[in-house]
Amino acid sequence: MSASTSTKRKNTMAFNVRVLLLQRVLLILIMYIVTISGPKLSACAKSFTIANYCKETIWPGITHNENFSGGGFALKPGQSAVYTAPPGWNGRIWGRTGCNFDKNGNGKCQTGGCGDTINCTGPGSPPATIADFTLGDTDFYDVSLVDGFNLPIVVKPLNGGKGNCSTAGCDGDLRQSCPSELQAKSDGKVIACRSACEVFNTDEYCCRGNYGNPVACLPTNYSKAFKQFCPAAYSFAYDDPTSVITCSGADFSLTFCASRNQTVCSYHNQTLGCNGAKSLQIHSQRWWGIVFLALLPLMLTLF
Repeated sequence: MSASTSTKRKNTMAFNVRVLLLQRVLLILIMYIVTISGPKLSACAKSFTIANYCKETIWPGITHNENFSGGGFALKPGQSAVYTAPPGWNGRIWGRTGCNFDKNGNGKCQTGGCGDTINCTGPGSPPATIADFTLGDTDFYDVSLVDGFNLPIVVKPLNGGKGNCSTAGCDGDLRQSCPSELQAKSDGKVIACRSACEVFNTDEYCCRGNYGNPVACLPTNYSKAFKQFCPAAYSFAYDDPTSVITCSGADFSLTFCASRNQTVCSYHNQTLGCNGAKSLQIHSQRWWGIVFLALLPLMLTLF
């Protein structure tokens, strides 16, 4: 065998080894991309970071469709908790106030009560500020004052998201400007602002009977006042066009008694997400680009 033939064979073998290594590197990269891409957004669980910035302890109420078994914990001022909702979850989250439970978890709340135990056994009782969620390929959410107002609630997407993804809710305290006829009091203190439907119980205020459609049920002076004070909240039954927000691919933060600009961070699915602080967000789906750039010099040296 000539020296040139031997050299060519060695070069061919070396080239084949480099090609094999490159194929393995690309295969690993493709497998990584597929892994982090994960299933469709609608098939993923969503986390809700619930934070209490009020000066009082609150007891979150959480219900899923007709399943009234959520909540069951207290949040002292400054505390937060993470609730993980299953795919396709439809539910409500709100705050209960003035609760007094014994060691067995039995008791009552002044506002937002959902039964006689710390775990909800029924829907939240008005008056209460309610955050509504319908999760799917596109998530729908709003903060509703239809059942009255007991606490400021602000809902924001975490981890970016696609779509409108704006802030819902009200960071002002409507109790301070509540009309006297709607005030709910305890020991002379206004603890909530009731809805006109709850107080007057008429078809016009409750959007029922002949008023049970968006043409007949129009904003009243009370719902207009609610809307003026809380423009990013749902003020009456047919307030959908301006109050229901859509977003895809985000987790959520829900804060009580916090500013709309309050930053809340949560760690979920190996991703640190913060609302209102995009520089702190980590989007794992972009890591594949970083990995590719890191491996590019290695792949080039193989040739």
